[in-house]
Amino acid sequence: MRSELLNEKIKGLPENPGVYIMRNAVGEIIYIGKAVVLKNRVRQYFNNSPKLPKVQAMVDNIADFEYVITLTEKDALTLEANLVKKHKPKYNILLKDDKHSPYIKINTALEFPALEVTRKLKKDGSKYFGPYFNGINVRDVVNIIKTAYGMRTCNPRMKVNKNSRECLDWFIGLCKAPCTARVTAEQYRETVEKVIAFLSGKDDTAESLIEERMNRAAENEDFERAITYRNQLGVLKKLNERTVANLGNITDIDLFGYVSDGSGAAVSVCIVRGGKMMGVRNYFVTDAGLGYSDTVTGFMGQYYRKDSFIPPLVCLPEEIESAEAIGESLSQLSGKKVEIAFPKIGAKRSLIVCAEQNAADFLEKSSADYKRKEDMTSGACERLAGILGIASARRMECYDISNISGVDKVSSQVVFINGEPSKADYRKYKIKTVEGANDFASMEETLKRRFSRAKEGDEKFAELPDLIVIDGGKGQLSFAHEAMLSLGYDVPMVGLAKREEEIFTVGSSTPILLSKQDNALKLLQRIRDEAHRFAITYHRTLRKTRYVSMLEKIPGVGPKKAKILLAAFADFNDIKEADEETLCAVDGIDKRCARSVCEYFKNKAEE
Repeated sequence: MRSELLNEKIKGLPENPGVYIMRNAVGEIIYIGKAVVLKNRVRQYFNNSPKLPKVQAMVDNIADFEYVITLTEKDALTLEANLVKKHKPKYNILLKDDKHSPYIKINTALEFPALEVTRKLKKDGSKYFGPYFNGINVRDVVNIIKTAYGMRTCNPRMKVNKNSRECLDWFIGLCKAPCTARVTAEQYRETVEKVIAFLSGKDDTAESLIEERMNRAAENEDFERAITYRNQLGVLKKLNERTVANLGNITDIDLFGYVSDGSGAAVSVCIVRGGKMMGVRNYFVTDAGLGYSDTVTGFMGQYYRKDSFIPPLVCLPEEIESAEAIGESLSQLSGKKVEIAFPKIGAKRSLIVCAEQNAADFLEKSSADYKRKEDMTSGACERLAGILGIASARRMECYDISNISGVDKVSSQVVFINGEPSKADYRKYKIKTVEGANDFASMEETLKRRFSRAKEGDEKFAELPDLIVIDGGKGQLSFAHEAMLSLGYDVPMVGLAKREEEIFTVGSSTPILLSKQDNALKLLQRIRDEAHRFAITYHRTLRKTRYVSMLEKIPGVGPKKAKILLAAFADFNDIKEADEETLCAVDGIDKRCARSVCEYFKNKAEE
């Protein structure tokens, strides 16, 4: 039964566009959606009509909701995407920022632009081509361009120096050597334009140019080089086989496919660039919206970001009510006009069918994997909360200390949301007030600093955890808990002792022992191990910085040689104890430097 308060709020919903925010009984945000008409959309969740299992599961957990009225549907769409990224609600689509596929970048603002390979797209006026994946290696494409057109790949900020010597690429015909003025700016600009045309699918001369080189190499019995050219022709053939005919004037397109089995859904994105199909990306998604339209809208809000390449045409399988708002939102994000289309016939429709086939195949094969992953993440959070008797374990923070004999003392704070790392929320601390190796006092300082920042209103520390995990047993837990209480906070806290993986709780001397196969324990182990890794990494960084600084005091040892020595020896003491012969054996360390190091540490020992 819904509460009277909830019924009254449903009756009072406005008819404006906006965003609605659903909360559970403990106040957690569990779903965020947008609506053209808030009154109509939100009421649909609470009527008696049959709903998909994922929608009904969310509705069963709604204890309260709130909403934000916006001026337009586009504003609602933008606000929804931003709030979902910020709060990561359980029932929304949450796409991870996977490692970006590589792009080829050409900065046309430079006098002599270079070919650059990058995974980050910036709004810097450069031209970006890609992404390259699904069997197309970006380095192969770069080598084809060098062979066919002679465009440089060296330092983008290269300066012309007629007195310098050309690099190997010029001698073997892979670069026009603008660095030594072998080519004028005008001539090189023509080369760049041809390369841009090739990458845009508007120039097909590369094949004939490489074939000519291959034949010439074969005639000169330079068979190794001829094989290289033959392999490049193979890559070109593979690229050309992906050419999509009859696309019209627009040759950069994203085409979406969508398939649902009632409990989950898959979205596949067919990516066409320069008239060539670069490949298909598949995503398993769950969304507690009300079907295809909500799922696709929510997906696109997560898929396209400020650092994404957004093509001028996005094609969807079926019409959606938010098409105009999505087009406006993507246009604003891209800085260029973006059209949303729903092809019914032709090449674009065929590509959408291809995307749908990929989505259906991916959904069938990934459902079991997704269920397993859900059991280990959000499912493990729910189980852990039940075991500990707390309202939620959605946001967990874990702390660890790292030092060697009290030197370079640091601590780490890692954050898991819904059972998965949220690396943007990680924090690291350099211990300032503790003398010697005192892990208890170091943990006390860490938590006091963390909660002091929250009390001061620092936005980066404002969101409090549902559960704090301390790497340690009863003593470490007690110290940490007292430190938190001293600042007026009382967040549920547990300690995880390494030896027997015992879970200690505040106020109890008897630990909780779980099966090694229990997903709740595995979740605690994952966050503990991640906190340990993060702390150790920071500690090693500080220690290395200190060692570099110490070595730089030695005459003849600069930053470069200091790093060479640290990389060559497992321990700093090994450098101190090494003789001249051992030091000279290190690549990059000459006899004078070795002698200087030996004399320095010998004098230090005698002081």
